[in-house]
Amino acid sequence: MMRILSVLLIYLCSLNAWGNTLLVVGDSLSAGYQMRAEQSWPVLLQPALKQQGHEITVVNASISGDTTGNGLARLPTLLQQHKPAYVIIELGANDGLRGFPQGTIRNNLSQMITEIQNADAKPMLVQIKVPPNYGKRYSDMFSSIYPQLSKELATPLLPFFLEPIILKQEWMMNDGLHPKSDAQPWIAEYMAENIAPYL
Repeated sequence: MMRILSVLLIYLCSLNAWGNTLLVVGDSLSAGYQMRAEQSWPVLLQPALKQQGHEITVVNASISGDTTGNGLARLPTLLQQHKPAYVIIELGANDGLRGFPQGTIRNNLSQMITEIQNADAKPMLVQIKVPPNYGKRYSDMFSSIYPQLSKELATPLLPFFLEPIILKQEWMMNDGLHPKSDAQPWIAEYMAENIAPYL
């Protein structure tokens, strides 16, 4: 009898842990660009959320250079492998820097959100903004994709975490696009505060 109860307890604990996974699908802004993987904000997010009373396993599936198309292609395997309860989508910067059409970016993100919802997980979309390399019209059009999708698909919109720190030169790499390892703990705390209400 005790053996059966022990097995049942282990099973229930495993089920609980299985159902409390947060998956981050992003690009170099989340992958820990030019730093050790354990220094990246998604890795630091797990203890930051724990401080707020949320026992969640964070899996960082971000890859530097990924576009929304890359994320969409990888998503089915990631959903099947990790069975997440929550998925943060942090993609689009590379699409914007390459001048991809708005429709392509929008469709890719929309499909990602829908696939996550169909997998009984909760998507969260990170607002992304790009430098005005292609003119104000494109930049504004690009930025508007995220709040539109958030509203249309009932998906929480998380703030662009780079915006509050981009002017802090001591926290930014020389390329002006990527935050240094020194900025990662702040980003983790900032994201934890914004994610917590949706957990």
